[in-house]
This record gives sequence, C-alpha cells and structure tokens, in this order.
Amino acid sequence: MTTPFRSPAGSATVFSTDQKIRVGSLNALRSSRTVFLGRNVFGGGVRSLPPSSSSSSSIQAVSTPAKPEAAKPTKRSKVEIIKEKSNFIRYPLNEELLTEAPNVNESAVQLIKFHGSYQQYNREERGGRSYSFMLRTKNPSGKVPNQLYLTMDDLADEFGIGTLRLTTRQTFQLHGVLKQNLKTVMSSIIRNMGSTLGACGDLNRNVLAPAAPYAKRDYLFAQETADNIAALLSPQSGFYYDMWVDGEQFMTAEPPEVVEARNDNSHGTNFVDSPEPIYGTQFLPRKFKIAVTVPTDNSVDLLTNDIGVVVVSDENGEPQGFNIYVGGGMGRTHRMESTFARIAEPLGYVPKEDILYAVKAIVVTQREHGRRDDRKYSRMKYLLSSWGIEKFRDVVEQYYGKKFEAPRDLPEWEFKSYLGWHEQGDGAWFCGLHVDSGRVGGNMKKTLREVIEKYKLDVRITPNQNIVLCDIKSEWKQSITTVLSQAGLLQPEFVDPLNQTAMACPAFPLCPLAITEAERGIPSILKRVRAMFEKVGLEYEESVVVRVTGCPNGCARPYMAEVGLVGDGPNSYQVWLGGTPNQTQIARAFMDKVKIQDLEKVFEPLFYNWKLGRQANESFGEFTTRMGFEKLKELISTYEASPQ
Repeated sequence: MTTPFRSPAGSATVFSTDQKIRVGSLNALRSSRTVFLGRNVFGGGVRSLPPSSSSSSSIQAVSTPAKPEAAKPTKRSKVEIIKEKSNFIRYPLNEELLTEAPNVNESAVQLIKFHGSYQQYNREERGGRSYSFMLRTKNPSGKVPNQLYLTMDDLADEFGIGTLRLTTRQTFQLHGVLKQNLKTVMSSIIRNMGSTLGACGDLNRNVLAPAAPYAKRDYLFAQETADNIAALLSPQSGFYYDMWVDGEQFMTAEPPEVVEARNDNSHGTNFVDSPEPIYGTQFLPRKFKIAVTVPTDNSVDLLTNDIGVVVVSDENGEPQGFNIYVGGGMGRTHRMESTFARIAEPLGYVPKEDILYAVKAIVVTQREHGRRDDRKYSRMKYLLSSWGIEKFRDVVEQYYGKKFEAPRDLPEWEFKSYLGWHEQGDGAWFCGLHVDSGRVGGNMKKTLREVIEKYKLDVRITPNQNIVLCDIKSEWKQSITTVLSQAGLLQPEFVDPLNQTAMACPAFPLCPLAITEAERGIPSILKRVRAMFEKVGLEYEESVVVRVTGCPNGCARPYMAEVGLVGDGPNSYQVWLGGTPNQTQIARAFMDKVKIQDLEKVFEPLFYNWKLGRQANESFGEFTTRMGFEKLKELISTYEASPQ
C-alpha cells in the first residue's frame, strides 16, 4: 500500500511567480570572470544551450533585450548583498577575525554561518555582553570517527563550556568558544577527520540518513547516497580552508560519479568557470535540508526536509532507485499566517544512477526561483506552495533533462530509535544510548569518553539527539553495559518512554532567538506529563511524542509532534496537536499563550478523554485529529478532575 502523507489543508499562496528574483548578475560575477549560463525556464535573463547542442547558433549566452528605463531594480535582502560582496564568503570575516574585539560585525556574523558557526552571547548576564561562538560539525549520516569524537570531547573541555550537544541533524554543537580560539578549534576539527563547512548558512546542511550501522544493502546504500549528496553540494571555492588552515586542503578523494554530476552542465545548471559551479556568488536563498532513508525507517523525519530521498529495492533487496519528496520545512513566525510549517510531498521516482542529477536539478530550481527579497519566505517550501507540485516538477525536469517516473508504493513508516543492543549483521553489535536533549556532560561525558577510547569505537549521532556506539564485539557487551549504566546511560527498558521520543532545542541562555525555555524546561515538563498519565490511569508503556522549542523556528521539529510546545512569550507556549508517532502528519496550532504553570489545565482533560474514548491502537495525535479542536476545547472547559 502507499503510505499516506498528509499536508495542512488550504496552504495559502504566499507570493506570485513575478516576484521571483534571478541569482546574481553579470556584473556581480565579472570579477571572477564568470558568466552564468543557467536556463531561465520562463524566458528573459541569461540562458544557455547545452555545450553539445547542434543548434546553428554559436552564441554561448543570450540576454533578452530589455528597456532599462522601464526596468525596476529587483529588491534583495541585506544578506544577499553581503554574500555578493564577500568574495565567496571571505570578506569581511577574514579581517574581523584579526581584530581584538570579542565579536565580529554584522556582515561577518552572516558569513561565519557558512563556516559552521553562530555568534552568541549569554542573555542572562547583565551589565554587558560576553560574546562566544557556537560551532556545528557536519557529519553525513551522523558518522563520527573515533578520532573525531575524542577531539570534540577534548575541545569541549579546553575551549568550550565542558559539554557536547548532539543535534537533531546528526551533528555536534560546541558552545562557548571565544573568538580568539576559533582558528585553533576549527583547525583541530579539520585535522582530525571533521568539518564544520556548510553546517549553517544558505546552502545544503548536513545530510541525514539512518544512524544504525546495519550491514544491509539498503542501509549501506542510503548512507553512501547521503555521503555522495553531501559531497556534491559541498562548497568548492576553498573559502573554508583559506580561513582556518591557511589554504591547506584536507578533502578526501570524491567518487567519480560525484565529480561528474557536479561538473555536468548539459541542462544549464552550472555557473561556467566559477569557483562555485552550483552555488555561484549568491549560494542559495536560505538553508537547504536533505534526508535519505530506507522504506519503513522514519528515524530521519523525512517529510520535514526540503528533499527527502527513499531507497527503493527489488524483491531480492537490491537497490534500484529512489522515491523523492520535496517541500518540507519547519520554520515559521508567530502571528504571520503567511509563514507556516509544511511537510514534503511526492515528486517522483528516479533510477539509482540519476539521483545526484535529480537532486542537483531540485537545488538549482530553488537557487533560480526561491525568493531572495524577504528571508521569511525564502525556503523552498514557499516556492512549492506558490507554484504547486506540477509546475515545480515541470521546471525541475528541464534542469534534470528527463521526466520523473511515478513514485513507487512503500509500506507504512515507523519511528525507529535504535536504542539498546542490536546485531549489525557483520558479527558485531551496536548500542544506542538515550541522551536527554542531546546534552553530553558531567560523568556521562567522562564515561562515554572512556568507553569510546578504550574500545576504539566509532559512533553515530541520531536525528533524535541520541548516540550509537558501533562495532562492538560480543565479549565486550556486558562490561560496556555495566559501565554505561553507572553513568546514567541506561538501556531503553529503564528509560521513561516519554523521554525516549522527546526533543528540545537549546534555547536559553545562548540562543539569540529564544523566547522561553526548551532544553532546561523539558525535564520538568516530561515529569508532569508522566504524573498526569498516572493520575488519569494511563499505563507506563504508553507515550506521546513531546517536542519543545523556545521559538517558532522549529529546530526540534515540534510541528510533527503529538504535543508540540512552541515558545510564544516568557514562560508561555503555543500548543500544537495532531502529529503522529511515525512523523507523517503535521500538527496544527491549538492554543496560544499557555503559561507553563497551566499545562495540567490543558492536557489532563485531553489525556483523560484519550484514555476513555480512543479507538483501537489510536495514538494521542490521531485522537486529537479525529475529535477536532472545537470538541477538545469543550472537553477542557467541562472537565472535572479525575479522582487520584
């Protein structure tokens, strides 16, 4: 059967096609002797013929005649101008890093994101700002070699705040790095098998894939594909290495198919002779997120990504191609209905040899037609919402050079945490460990370091902020289990089911966007939910997916949760209901401005009526959707507390 993917009803058109802007200009590119030969599907601008074209015209680039006196200058956001003037993400960051100031200026703040860092300050300090930098690594499929883990552990102690944070995109975040130490920390990561390049900024972010190190053809192929997509869309102009290791290159050899797909310009996708053949001077309009997985395994929150890729295998388990989904994204703005969370929808199927070309075509479509005038509407989901899937597919196919086939039917999705012990299939074992909100510190951090170092283990980070220890011999299992449990790293049967699926963003004190607590608040929230469960008679094994964010940007993907709490004021949350345990249905806003002390008034009646009125195997999210919000509010208003 085909898995149902449900989008929010009635997504409004946010902007019209005549508001799109072109990427770059001949003037902007002249300094690098680059001329963009990308195809403008709707006419006008600069166009190209494929190099192999047999057309009688030998013209390489044609600009449609225009009337300068009638043309209106295209509005661009401030960040677009910063990128254009930056000499491929170098200036003025290179100069700002040399000053004695503890911070960098606004232009450099925007540019350092592309290098994998955000400037922050402790918002709880009074009498001045203590600036520091958060660094985020880039780890396709969440893979972390042993050497890199030990390096990150050391850097956290020597240059950070003594903790590591596992993120919802399978990366590390290292907080508290001072500007004067940035180059030391960055170069240490680079020289120890790591990178922060493109972990932030207007380009492709870390590519997700299931963290489980199974020796299965489909899992291995998904992880290999994630690696190849990450390599394809990695910046090529050298700005990262120029800045942090004085131009020394630490790149591993790329598979020939990646190089071939990147260089191919047979359908007008590339900036010819540019240091950035895919990105050009302007890179993408906003961040871009991709996930790859296998059928049934939705550990990656597939539908929240700009592109979701699913391996399709034949009856013998041999990968044949991919289903592709497009247009997901979580970020929105309070009280602006024109901004919204959205889940991806099916685009089509491609054979396995075409996946890099198809992904590149989608990225180029967003590069060419995504909005660059207002960053609130610059994610690809708004382009999909404006155009519709049919028009979007038509444009992508012109850059791809082929028609997409119909998506293949897939089985139902499941959320898979990979906690506990599992056989890899190659004689070794892996062990998934739950880490509350991904924060590794204290005795837990010390013990993890000892185990990983002693047994020379590689690790993987999951999209649910947990960690997987890989390649463990059978004879090591008992001693590792004992040591870990003594540090609070318990097997899943000893972890509350509510905690196992919960997520929270860091929020206060360092995130500049936070409106209220998330990571520091969720332990208490989960305990209160468990107490409500006990009060209304729900069993311990029963659970709901709870996700908390300190602002509406949605880093912990609260809009896919059964219970999403989104900060909308001091000690106040907007409540979202209706997501599902397998993350295939988007939630909807239920109530605004719910004070943290009033959570029981909202949720105890709902949990009580779920227990009484649910259908067989009906999750809490499905129950709230079936009942409807009007009925749920009635249940809250008429509820009399159940007996203790």
